[in-house]
Amino acid sequence: MRAIVAIDILGGKCVRLEQGNYNRCTIYSDNPSDVARSLEDAGLKYLHLVDLDGAREGKIVNHAVLEQIASRTSLEIDFGGGIRSDSDIRTAFSAGAKQVNCGSVAVKQKGIFLEWLEKYGPGKIILGADAINRKIATHGWKEGSDTDVAAFIKEYAALGVEYVVCTDISKDGMMKGPSSDLYREILSECRINLIASGGISSFNDLLELKDAGCEGAIIGKAFYEGIVKPEELSALC
Repeated sequence: MRAIVAIDILGGKCVRLEQGNYNRCTIYSDNPSDVARSLEDAGLKYLHLVDLDGAREGKIVNHAVLEQIASRTSLEIDFGGGIRSDSDIRTAFSAGAKQVNCGSVAVKQKGIFLEWLEKYGPGKIILGADAINRKIATHGWKEGSDTDVAAFIKEYAALGVEYVVCTDISKDGMMKGPSSDLYREILSECRINLIASGGISSFNDLLELKDAGCEGAIIGKAFYEGIVKPEELSALC
């Protein structure tokens, strides 16, 4: 299983939110590029880079940070936050993203999402499936829906999606354990590369997700708080 460390950017800084709440923000570094280089120095390979400003504004804001990290490290970056248009997705790939996360577009503009899936290929497009109480949420988690997350993922898997980041918003940044049962349910219904996100509180949580069949797991607060160590992540990979 891939261990993928998250760098969330807000106001140019590396932060973590609790349950997607912009008012419950912890700043871990003023320089996301320095954080990225430290990940590479620790032997890690994968980075989940989130433009929180972009998610809130509905367009990419921090593409310069993406470009800086991509040009200064060899990390494989999946990038998300604010990708709503052809211009946004071109900007993300041009700036150095290996993959892009698309959530709101997949919910609100299905046709555009499927065009991107065909144009760039299923290895480049990650379906963002963010949910609270099993219901999909979009636009920086500010808009809810009546769509069940498992059904949402199953539908897109049938349409050719291969990679999915599934975030349980209620657990994000809380370090109270991931939604392993939900991930097992999803993987029992469709064959995808499922990347778990939200709630990781220990290395044992990562082992549990690996056992559940997740292709990857995104680690945020537990890493920054020193609970999950870089050497543990390297060993897992």
